Amino acid sequence: MIKKIIGLVKNLLRAVVNFFPWYIKLYKGRAWYTKLALGIVSFFVSIFLYFGMVDINFLWLFGKTPGFIAIKTPPTYSASEIYSADSVLIGRFFKENRTPVTYNEVTPDFWKALISTEDERFYSHHGIDFMGLGGAIKDARGASTITQQLAKNMFRVRTQYSTGLLGKLPGLGILIMKSKEWIIAIKLELVYSKKEILTMYANTVDFGNNSYGIKTAARSYFNTTPARLTTNQAATLVGMLKATTYYSPILHPKNSRARRNTVLSNMVRQNQLSRTRYASLARQPIKLDIQVEENYDGRAQYFREYIGEYIKDWMKENGYDLYSSGLKIYTTIDTRMQAYAEAAARKQMQRIQREFDYHWRGQDPWRDENGNVIPGFIEGIAQRQPFYKKLVQKYPNQPDSVLFYLNKPHPVTLFDYDKGSIVKEMSSMDSIRYMVKFMHCSMVAIEPQTGAVRAWVGDVDFKTWKYDKVTAQRQPGSTFKLFVYSEAMNQGLTPCDKRKDEFISMQVPDKKTGIVRTWTPNNANGRFTGDSIPLKTAFARSINSIAVRLGQEMGIKNIIRTAQDMGIKSPLEDEPSLALGSSDVNLLEMTSAYSTVANDGEHHDPVVITKIIDQHGNEVMVAPKENKKVLPYKTAFYMQQMLKAGLVEGGATSQSLRLYTTPDTDWGGKTGTSNNHSDAWFMAVSPNIVVGAWVGGEYRSIHFRTGALGQGSKTALPICGTFIKAFMADKAFQKYHTKWMLDPDEDIDPSTYNCTGPVYHRQTVDPIEAIVPEGEETDQEEPNPDADDPMNPQSDAGNERHPDAGNERQTDTRPANPSSESRNNSRPANRPRVESVESE
Repeated sequence: MIKKIIGLVKNLLRAVVNFFPWYIKLYKGRAWYTKLALGIVSFFVSIFLYFGMVDINFLWLFGKTPGFIAIKTPPTYSASEIYSADSVLIGRFFKENRTPVTYNEVTPDFWKALISTEDERFYSHHGIDFMGLGGAIKDARGASTITQQLAKNMFRVRTQYSTGLLGKLPGLGILIMKSKEWIIAIKLELVYSKKEILTMYANTVDFGNNSYGIKTAARSYFNTTPARLTTNQAATLVGMLKATTYYSPILHPKNSRARRNTVLSNMVRQNQLSRTRYASLARQPIKLDIQVEENYDGRAQYFREYIGEYIKDWMKENGYDLYSSGLKIYTTIDTRMQAYAEAAARKQMQRIQREFDYHWRGQDPWRDENGNVIPGFIEGIAQRQPFYKKLVQKYPNQPDSVLFYLNKPHPVTLFDYDKGSIVKEMSSMDSIRYMVKFMHCSMVAIEPQTGAVRAWVGDVDFKTWKYDKVTAQRQPGSTFKLFVYSEAMNQGLTPCDKRKDEFISMQVPDKKTGIVRTWTPNNANGRFTGDSIPLKTAFARSINSIAVRLGQEMGIKNIIRTAQDMGIKSPLEDEPSLALGSSDVNLLEMTSAYSTVANDGEHHDPVVITKIIDQHGNEVMVAPKENKKVLPYKTAFYMQQMLKAGLVEGGATSQSLRLYTTPDTDWGGKTGTSNNHSDAWFMAVSPNIVVGAWVGGEYRSIHFRTGALGQGSKTALPICGTFIKAFMADKAFQKYHTKWMLDPDEDIDPSTYNCTGPVYHRQTVDPIEAIVPEGEETDQEEPNPDADDPMNPQSDAGNERHPDAGNERQTDTRPANPSSESRNNSRPANRPRVESVESE
C-alpha cells in the first residue's frame, strides 16, 4: 500500500514537471488575443482545479470538507427536552440553547428583514453572490451570503475542520477556510430549496445571550414565538446578526435601536415595507421581555440532574449527545405532585430550621459523639474549597496572608427561606459557618405497581445546594427493620408471634483490630420491659432488642439477601448491628424497597423515564414494565399489617401520620433515626403510592441533641404528611385513594395478624406546631410525652456502641457545598461507623 502511494506521488510530480514546458509552448508564437484567451481559460481552469483539490483534500494539503452525505444529514445541535408525565416541558439540556422550527412557524416579516439586510440577491444566486464580493457597498456581514453563513454555522468550518498542511502557512489558512465555505454553500444550494436554506439558517444562527435559533431568541428577548414576532422585534433580531454583543438590546439598547432602524430602512429599499410604516416603527422604543434560559432553569431540578446521569451510559452506547441530539425525554414525574412535594419540604424545613437555630442558639453545632465541639471543623472545610487553593497558590508559604483574606469581609450571596437569597458582608470563614448550620432534606414518591417516580425533592434549594440528597448515602436507622421482619415472615413467623424485650449481649469481632468485644444494644429509652411482645407491636414501637434478636435468629446473610431482592443496591455489611440500620443506603432505594411490600411482594426498579424520542420522531428507548416476585404474598400481606400498626398500635412511632390522612385509604408507616439523631427518616406506605423522606445535616456531626426535636417522627414524618395531605386532596389523584384487600385465594388466619401488645395510652402531639409555633419561640424544649413509658422507647438515653464503631471522633469531611467533591456518596476514611439506634 505504501509503495503504491509513493508511486502515485512520483507519477504526479512527473506530470507536473512535464506540464509546465508544454503549457509555455502554448504561448510561443501566438497572437496577443490568443494569449489573452489562453490566460482567461487557464485562470478559470485553475480556479476549478483548486476548488476540486480543496474539496477532495488533495494529498492531505487542505483538510477534510463535508461531502454530500454530510450535507444531506447535517448536524443540528438541538437541545434535548424533558417532559413530565402530565405532558409539561420541565427543562432542557443544551450546550447551545436551540429549538428548531419550520419555515411556516416564523413570521414573514422576519424573512423579509433577513433577506433585505443579509442577502438581498438571495433568490438570484446559487450560494455565492459574485456581485456582492466587494462587500463595502453592501449592508451585510461582509460579502457572505446567507448560504455561506449557514455553511459556517452548521458545519463549523473554522473550528471542526482542519485546513491541512497548507493551512499551517501564514495567510493560507483563512483562504482555505473561505474556499470550503464556498464549496459547502454551492452543495447546499444543490441539495436544498431556498426555503429550506432559510429555515436551517434561522435555526442555527447565534442571536447572543445563549440564544441559538429564532425560536429561542424570540422567547429569550421578547417572551413570544417566532410566528408572533412583530416587525420591530423581527428587525431587532436581524440587526443583532452583524454583531450580537455590540447590537444587543440588553447591553447596548441605543446601538440596537439604531441597527433595527437600519434593517427597517433596508426593508423599505427592497419594497418590503412602506415609508409611512417605517416612519411609525422607527420612532418606537425596543420593548424587551427577557426570559433567558439556563440549563438549571425549569422544574424538578434535582430530578432533571438525575435524569442526565441516569442515561449517560445509554447515550454513549447509542451514539447520542444529551446536550445536542434534540431528544424528547418523557419522564414519570408529575408536575402537580412535584409542586406539592416541594411546597411540603420547604414549609416543614423552614420550621425545622427555626427549631434547630433556636436549639443551638449561641453555640457551635458541629459536635463529636461526646458532645464536644470538633476543633478545626470550619477550617477543614475551608481548606477543601477552590478559593482556599487559589489563595495558597497566590501566597505560597504565607499562611498569614491566606488567613487574612479568608477572614476579610466581602459581599456573599447566602440562602434565606423568606427571600430566597440574600447578600451579606462577611468573610469566607463566616459564610461557611452560616451555611453549614442549615438542615437538609429529601423526599421521593413512587408508584409501587410500575416503579414510576412521581415526585423527587433533592434538597431545599437547588441553586444553593446541588448535591442531591435522594441519592446520598446515609444510615437508615430503624427503617431498615422492614427487611428483618420481612425475612422473619419468610421463615414462617407471623405478626402475632412473640419475642421477649430483654437484655441481649453478644461477642462481636472488631473488623479493624480483630479483637472480640461484647456488644450490648439497648432500646432507645435504655430500658427493657421483660415482656413477651407480638412482633407486630415490636415493629410498630420500633423495639431494638427484639429487632436484634430476630436478626440473629433469621441470619444476617438472609436479611441481606431479602433486602437486596426488595431493591437495596448499596453494599450491606454482615454484622449484627445491620438489624438496626448501620449500613448506609439512599432514599431512592429504600422507597423502592418499601414499594415491594405495598405491591404484594412484587418489585419494580424505580422508573424515571418512560420513553425517549429522537429528533426524527423515532422511539429509541422504552422503560421496562416487568415486575419480579421477590416476596411471598403472605409475607407482603403480613408486613402491610405491621406497617399499618405503626399508625394505630398503642405507643407506635408513626401515629401522627393520621393527622394527614383520610379513612378511605390504607396507610402504613415506619420511622427511623440514626445515632445522635444525625439521620431522620420516615416511610409512608399505601397500596398505590409510597413516600419516603430524610432529614439531616450536611455533615453527620451537625444534628439535634434530643429525640423530641430530631427523631424521624418529628422531622421527616411531617414532610411526608404535608405532601400526602395536599396531593390526596386533589381530585386529580383519586386513584391513590384505596385499601389493601386480602387475596381471597390466600388462606391466611386473621388470628395470625390481629393482635395487640400491652395497653398503651399516648398523648397526641401535633408534630407541625407543637415545638415552636409559627412566629413564636419557646424558652424550653418540648417534653417527650413517651419518654417514661417502658413500652415505647422514646427517650434520649445513651446506647452502647457497636465495637466496630471505634471511639474516634465523628468528623465528617465533606465540603460545605458538596456538589462535586462529595458526590461519590461515600463515607470518608476518617469517619467512624456508628451504630444506628432508633430514637422513636
